[in-house]
Amino acid sequence: MKLLSVAIPCYNSEAYMSKCIDSLLVGGEEVEIIIVDDGSKDRTAEIADEYAKKYPTIVKAVHKPNGGHGSAVNAGIENATGLFFKVVDSDDWVKEIAYRKILSTLAELAGGETQLDLLISNFVYNKVGEKRHKVMRYNTMFPIEELFTWKDVKRTPKGHYLLMHSVIFRTKLLKDCGLKLPEHTFYVDNIYVFNPLPFVKTMYYLDVNFYYYYIGREDQSVNQKIMLSRIDQQLRVNKLMIDYYVENYGMIRSQRERHKYMFNYLEIITAISSVLLITEDTEENLAKRKELLDYIKEKNFWLYVKIRYSIEGTYIYLPGKGGRKITLAGYKLLQKIFHFN
Repeated sequence: MKLLSVAIPCYNSEAYMSKCIDSLLVGGEEVEIIIVDDGSKDRTAEIADEYAKKYPTIVKAVHKPNGGHGSAVNAGIENATGLFFKVVDSDDWVKEIAYRKILSTLAELAGGETQLDLLISNFVYNKVGEKRHKVMRYNTMFPIEELFTWKDVKRTPKGHYLLMHSVIFRTKLLKDCGLKLPEHTFYVDNIYVFNPLPFVKTMYYLDVNFYYYYIGREDQSVNQKIMLSRIDQQLRVNKLMIDYYVENYGMIRSQRERHKYMFNYLEIITAISSVLLITEDTEENLAKRKELLDYIKEKNFWLYVKIRYSIEGTYIYLPGKGGRKITLAGYKLLQKIFHFN
């Protein structure tokens, strides 16, 4: 069995996928690299096959009809044979020193008495045009370089949540929990991280800058203009997370720190949806914003109260045009401080 399976979802990625794949080949025979060609129309499929032919014991090329990022991740999980599983997007890459540290840590933990469910590491926002790149660390949240459980989580600050870039799950956990991401939908990486958490018991945090997250392409899904054009997909993901939280509330709340973390995660995703909807102050978007809050209220009234009337919610859901201007001003200030899109 391979130690780590890495899925690379690819759609028309010929211009940059080689940098991603080459950075992962450093892992050698311990790693299984699954290049998922999601119905590309350029040379992506050809490049994938070339790597699979050159590195037959390491690289696997999977070709499928176009189904979107979530569908490609699903295919990666289905084809994974490694003990652990990681997703690396085709325009991103990993740092060799941190990569080797992660592999040695996974190998050590795989031979231990306690089964590891989730390994966490840092990621770097590699944003075009910025000399200094922001590093997302979790050293104030988690114990460093030791196995821990939810009871050991130090604190869960608002807005500082795990992303796909920072997690490596145990492969069997992903398969056993029935994770299935929706097709033809962007922003499903939030579901990828969120839904397995009730099944995670043991974790390990390495304070290393492993994953380099490229931000700069005009057609990138996290570009704000693109996000606004795909707001209905953001709302769909938001509602699916609400559904999951409500339907699995008993299991989620059985561990206090996990419950707190997952609520904070859901709260910030809902805040992002709300703020995006008021960046273009149209009647249609304001109606969608109200409909989202009504959806939460209908699903669970107390969840609605907690989100709408929390300290953060008071500023995010300010009434009237003046209130929306204040919310946007605060959002833009946070953009400058934290350098997110």
